[in-house]
Amino acid sequence: MQVLVRDNNVDQALRVLKKKMQREGVFREMKLRRNFEKLSEKRARERAESVRRYRKLLRKRMEREGY
Repeated sequence: MQVLVRDNNVDQALRVLKKKMQREGVFREMKLRRNFEKLSEKRARERAESVRRYRKLLRKRMEREGY
């Protein structure tokens, strides 16, 4: 990942870098790798995330269609 520093403005470059890392999921990945996660816990977490994403999609779809 690469960010250009313009006009010696390091603060802005850091903000851009953090935003890119957030979008890529780097922080989330680091948090997950901080300690070992059992396979059953991983499956349960991924299933819950999937349900959350699906419900969010339904909410947006309902909002768009005007229900």
